[in-house]
Amino acid sequence: MLSVSVAGIKLENPIVIASGILGTTSGLMKRLADAGAGAITTKTTTLKPREGNPLPNVYELDFGLVNSMGLPNPGAEEMAEEIIKAKREAKIPIFASIAGEDIDEFLKVASMMEEAGADAVELNLSCPHSRKLGLEMGSDPIFVKTLTKELKGSISIPIFAKISAHFPSIPEYLEKFIEHVDGVTAINTLRAMVIDIDEMAPILGGKYGGLSGPAIRPVALRVVNEIRKAFPEVSIIGVGGVEDWRSALEMIMAGADAVGIGTAVKKGLNVIEEIKLGISRFLTEKGLKLEDIRGIV
Repeated sequence: MLSVSVAGIKLENPIVIASGILGTTSGLMKRLADAGAGAITTKTTTLKPREGNPLPNVYELDFGLVNSMGLPNPGAEEMAEEIIKAKREAKIPIFASIAGEDIDEFLKVASMMEEAGADAVELNLSCPHSRKLGLEMGSDPIFVKTLTKELKGSISIPIFAKISAHFPSIPEYLEKFIEHVDGVTAINTLRAMVIDIDEMAPILGGKYGGLSGPAIRPVALRVVNEIRKAFPEVSIIGVGGVEDWRSALEMIMAGADAVGIGTAVKKGLNVIEEIKLGISRFLTEKGLKLEDIRGIV
């Protein structure tokens, strides 16, 4: 009942673990698979290891989280080893989130992820708190067009572009390069800031961070819906503020083929089964299938 196809990749259910949420080691990826996830997105990987931003790098709000991690990761070589192990143990699709300082780095990392067995690559074009990476690069659609065109000619696995909601016209932005990608992941966190009024200074070590959680869901729904209306055939992974089965259904009704969860995992991995069960019950009670409600609004 819950199986879906995303860019030609079959998922047993539409729940995808978003990048940065536990997708760091083969052991954690197996735990996520055992907990019932349909697919896992790795933590964003760069060619060389990165330490990330100084502490503190996460701040919890009543309505979500603000993080300024700065894309810390062990580098492409170590991540490739973790993917190789995870593919032996997890038995579900793995999407490798990647970033680079230039096209050559993207190409090298993408090739390493494909060789390791990743089922797709997700281009991080939207991280709001890493200099020379993410949003700084993704803001230039001409660069993204060149990047995706070259990637399309160098790897054979599907390519997803993870985009930001900060662009003034999402359809116009995507129009520049949509022919060179197989899917879109929308959205990344929103650029944000928190302040300690006693210290009269930013709380996060990186000053600015990315807001995630329920607060950004209405924005994510709007972006997903705009993409679905503009590009009816493209695969979409909707991410942003999904915390339960009702909000997952909102994302699917907006137009998402699959639903990414991130901040919700802090409740515990049982949230995955709770979302799946809730969706199944809703569909059964209504006498519907997932394809009946996808993009219905």
